[in-house]
This record gives sequence, structure tokens and C-alpha cells, in this order.
Amino acid sequence: MVKKIALEEHVLTPGLIDYWRPTMTTVPPALTADLFKRLTDFGDVRLETMDKSGIARAVLSVAGPGVQAERDAAVATKKAKEANDHLAVEIQKRPDRYAGFAHIAVQDPKAAADELERCVRDLKFCGAMINGHTNGLYLDHPSLAPFWERAEALGALIYLHPADPVAPLSVLDGYPALARPMWGWGVETGSHALRMVVGGLFDRFPKARLALGHLGETLPFLLWRFDSRAKFQGLSLRKPPSQYIKENIWVTISGMLSAEPLKCSLDALGRDRVMFGADYPFEAMEEAGHFLDTVSLEESLRADVGYNNAARLLGL
Repeated sequence: MVKKIALEEHVLTPGLIDYWRPTMTTVPPALTADLFKRLTDFGDVRLETMDKSGIARAVLSVAGPGVQAERDAAVATKKAKEANDHLAVEIQKRPDRYAGFAHIAVQDPKAAADELERCVRDLKFCGAMINGHTNGLYLDHPSLAPFWERAEALGALIYLHPADPVAPLSVLDGYPALARPMWGWGVETGSHALRMVVGGLFDRFPKARLALGHLGETLPFLLWRFDSRAKFQGLSLRKPPSQYIKENIWVTISGMLSAEPLKCSLDALGRDRVMFGADYPFEAMEEAGHFLDTVSLEESLRADVGYNNAARLLGL
């Protein structure tokens, strides 16, 4: 069993539960209750499951949408700080097993930058997880320059997690099973990341670090086409789109336990750009651990994906 650091491991803190509940309206009540129990557990159940999966360290983050759904900037900023303080207390009970991603309210970019710095410098978090757009505000928006300037200066990893689109995708109308994790979230999140690439965010902040789950939301599969069509359209960037994806983006295997896309991501991005994640409790931690332990990989590469890449990137 290879030693692992898991990067997409979700929790709920008391002040954010009311944002999460509406996302569960189509989920069977018994499953919602089980998820809630696991999301609010920082003790034996989570740790025992980590042990069974070979996870030495879990980087904990707030389950979406959190304050990304809050319209009042002051309320969002206050609740994000409270969530981070709560998470820090829980991490300090088991600092040998847990680390954290900050929860950030980008409604106020200066306050978001300050909170990110507080979390990285004072609370020793590894970066931040942002749950998609914030009331339609995407992370490429010019108003967020103060946040990205600070993130770049701190060397903080910003993990972009899926969210519902601003408006339902009409092409999926009538097929609710497609709307969220099966397909719609990947479309939304991959598109969000591509906005950052083609909008020149990584030209403005060349040392910015972005992470995507689900082996990159299909981006590694499409690198050639991105470059081909960018040239065709006369897109004005300093580098081909694929180069930003290779240099500024890391991916995890969370929720994508299949050899073919794993190997595509490794080939497309490089062995140092792919890391482990389980997406617990929305996916089974044991299944993710077993997949990485048994998928056909050279052993040093398995160790890099499981542990070494995240340890280097996050300083763990």
C-alpha cells in the first residue's frame, strides 16, 4: 500500500451548513444524513477510513458551495473567517494527519487576499479551495487582481472545485442525472479554468498555482486542440494555452478512478503534476486508495502521485 496525501477531502463547519443543505434536495434523505455525519466528523471514522486507504495526511476543505453562495460581502467574509478558525482548531487536534485549505470569500478581493495570507502564514494552511464561481463572478475577473497578486506572492495553491453553473445548461434540460457530477460540473469547472487561461490570468500572474480535481476536468485530453484553435482565432497570449496548463495547473485523481485518463494526464502534464485525492465523503476513500495501489504504474511514479508531488508542492 503506497503512502498517500489526499487533497480533496471535504468537511462542513457549523456556520456553513445552511449553504450546503439546498444542494442535497435531490439526494435521498438517508444518504444526505450519512454524508452530513461524515462531513462533520474529524475523529475516528475519518481517521480509520484514512488508515484503511493508506492516507497519511488529508488536506481538509469546506464542502461547496459555502460562502460562494452568499451575496452579502461582509457576511461572506465573516463566515469564511469563522470556518477557517474552526477548521484550524480541528487540524491542531491531529496535525500529524490533517492539513487545510482555506475557505475564501472573493466578494471582497482585498479581504480575500488578507484572509488567504492569514490562513497560510498564521494557520499554516496549504492554500485555498474555492467552490466555483461566486454569484457569477469567475476567478479571471479583473477585480480579483489583489487576490491573485497575494496568492502568487505566497506561492499558495488555489484549488478550483466544481459548482453549479449560473444558469442550467439547456443542452442537459430533461436529463437531471447529467446536470451535476456526471457531466455538468466538469463542463462548468473546465470552462472556468479555461477562462483563466485564455483571459491571460497566467500572463498577469505567471507564478499563480491552480489545482483541478477529476484529472483536470478533461483539459489534459484537449491540449492539442486548444493550441490549434487558439492559433486559428488569433488569440493574443504569450504562450500556447497548453503551456499554461502544463506550467500553472496541477490535477488530482479525485472522482476519476480509471487507468486511461490517469495515463493521459500523466503523459500530457508530466509526472510531477498529478496528485492523489479521494473526494471523500462523496466518493469512497477506500476505493480511491485501492485504485492507486493497484493501477499499472511504475512504483516510483505511484509514489510520486500518491505522496511526493503533494508533499513538494504544499510543503508537507
